Amino acid sequence: GPHVFQRQSPIAVRPYHSRDRTDPGNFRCGPTADHARLTPMPGTFRFLDDIAMADMAFEAEGDSLASLFDAATQALLQSLADPATVAQTWQQVVDMEEPDIDTLLFEWLNRLVYLKDAQAVVFHHATLTVQAAPGQSAWHLHAELVGAPVDQATQDLRSDIKGVTKHLYAVTQTGNSWKARVVLDV
Repeated sequence: GPHVFQRQSPIAVRPYHSRDRTDPGNFRCGPTADHARLTPMPGTFRFLDDIAMADMAFEAEGDSLASLFDAATQALLQSLADPATVAQTWQQVVDMEEPDIDTLLFEWLNRLVYLKDAQAVVFHHATLTVQAAPGQSAWHLHAELVGAPVDQATQDLRSDIKGVTKHLYAVTQTGNSWKARVVLDV
């Protein structure tokens, strides 16, 4: 059946991974800036193991854009490594602007995969804000990434994701609720 993750505060997520069905328990993933939270309810995500075409896929949900991006980011970070095992010795600020929300989320998730490869790091947490340009002519993301260089001796590394694919990728809005389906190329 579906595996649903509800995040409480402080941030706690129950991860699920298609190749590792043991439960590593709850862990904190770092602070979320107050201004990033448009509404008090956190986003949720669940990994999808019933999409046959993909090695890994997940669905993220939130009742705001901030919580949607937060949940999708958390799912990707946990796909790469258990954040609880990652130190906080590396950090980088990322600013991105795209014409629409779909493209912004897609390019942001792929940027995380690129940084993982280019700098040989995994992530402890990300703090992000998403804002519309005037007239919603563009969307801007500001993120502060924290993590550490890859270290197999101390980190619980999971999947070496190659990227996010366009296959079955979708971002949908129903009222105030946002949902994203993301397929990862593993």
